[in-house]
Parts: sequence; structure tokens; C-alpha cells
Amino acid sequence: MEITGAILLYTLAAMMVTFTGFFALLLSLRQAVGVELSQLDRLLAKTVVTHLFLVTWGSLLPPLLALYGIPDDLIWRISAVLFAAPMLIHLLTYPYRRRRADETMQSRTIYFVFVVFGSVSLIGMLVYVLADLPHGPAAYITALLINFFTLAFVFVVALDYLLKQQPFKQPEK
Repeated sequence: MEITGAILLYTLAAMMVTFTGFFALLLSLRQAVGVELSQLDRLLAKTVVTHLFLVTWGSLLPPLLALYGIPDDLIWRISAVLFAAPMLIHLLTYPYRRRRADETMQSRTIYFVFVVFGSVSLIGMLVYVLADLPHGPAAYITALLINFFTLAFVFVVALDYLLKQQPFKQPEK
């Protein structure tokens, strides 16, 4: 028997892989037209890909644990901890990593949406699932979706920034 929400989890994992491929293609095209990657560009790339892989991990973890015959209530508790811990570290260390890559002022909107909203959704999910409240799978999947859409928002804002950069000029011979 499939675990609750398995189809949605598989769909989300497939979306993550597609999104990662799209992002890699975008970076390749930028370099092909002569835009040199800055430290901030590298940080954004690493952050996006890490975030996508963490959400993919969170999407595939419950069905994987179900294959071992673990009871459903334990699957969601284990998944909540194993997904939330690395994702919270990733989100909460972002402002520090961002400052190290580029000293310019960071958008408060991006900070609030990406770090605060993403972290609050994870902490809320973790408390909800570990307290064994009704509809734990829904809380878990909602936290996954919120973290996907916070990244999508940040990606669109970052895409606007990246596309405004001018290509470097080749020295004349």
C-alpha cells in the first residue's frame, strides 16, 4: 500500500529535478553570452541547487521509509526530523553566506520570504508532526511546498538581477 500523499511527493520530486535542470541551463547560457560569474552568482547557484536537492530529499524520504515497512506515524516523524534539520541549517545560514559572498545590502523581502517564512513553515511542521496531531502528512507536504514556492519567488527575483548583468567585453586585438 502506498503512503499517504505519495503521488504528490513523487510529482514534487520530479518538479525539483526539472527546476534544477532549467537553472543549470540558465547559468550555462549566461556564461555562453559572456557574463562572468561573480561570487554572488556562485552563491545563488549553490543555494538554489542545494535547496532543490533538500526539497527532493524531503519528497522522496517518506516513500523510501515506507519500503522498509515502517509504520506510517513513524515515517512522518522520522521524515520531519531528517528533512527539517538540514533545511533549517541551510536557510538559517543563508544570511551569513550571502554577506560573505557580497557585502551589498540584501533585499529584506528575500530575507523574509526565503529565510523567515521557509524556517517558520519547517518549525511549525516539525512541532505539528512530532506532536502527532491529525493530518501530519498534510503538514509535512505543505512545508515542502512552501519551501519550494519560497525558492521559486527568490529564483524569479534573482533571475531579474542576473538577466540585468552586462556581458564582459573581450579585449580588442
